[in-house]
Amino acid sequence: MANTTPLTDSALNQLFLDARTFNTWHDKDVSEDQLRRLVDILKMGPTSANCSPARFYFISSPEAKARLKPYLSAGNADKTMQAPVCAIIGHDMEFHEHLPKLFPHTDARSWFAGKPAKIEETAFRNGTLQGAYMILAARALGLDCGPMSGFDNDGVDAEFFSGSSIRSNFLCNIGYGKPESLRPRSPRFTFEEMAAIL
Repeated sequence: MANTTPLTDSALNQLFLDARTFNTWHDKDVSEDQLRRLVDILKMGPTSANCSPARFYFISSPEAKARLKPYLSAGNADKTMQAPVCAIIGHDMEFHEHLPKLFPHTDARSWFAGKPAKIEETAFRNGTLQGAYMILAARALGLDCGPMSGFDNDGVDAEFFSGSSIRSNFLCNIGYGKPESLRPRSPRFTFEEMAAIL
């Protein structure tokens, strides 16, 4: 049975209220075990029909970073090269081929086969959701994140996903951020500016 006990204030602070987007990083590695644990957690977040289209390429070696660097905007290059890991969050445009395994109680594959617009919409929406789950899972594991756009999607796709059905969505640096480099937190909307109860 699901645990319906609210998280502690400390946990909420770690996940949301005190968490920040980092641009500078301590020289401290993120291990393969940590990345595997990260994926084991994030994959449990919900997606429509359990379609799970997100694909994660964790760029950590100097060789892989050198391949990524030419496709980064000028403002993102240095901080990404400094980060222990940069995750490329992509989505598989053939995710529906895996639905017999992931959603076996009905023929969900037929919902998408031959429907490219529906495939694209579903892959992008749910892959983005899974990217957000990754950020929260990383924070839950004591890691900091720096999600970003500002890169050449076509170039990254050609470099890392050539010959596959995966398309890049966004990037996210992962590691241990330097809090002393943070700017003051930017404003947020009030409830009334962004929400309504009908």
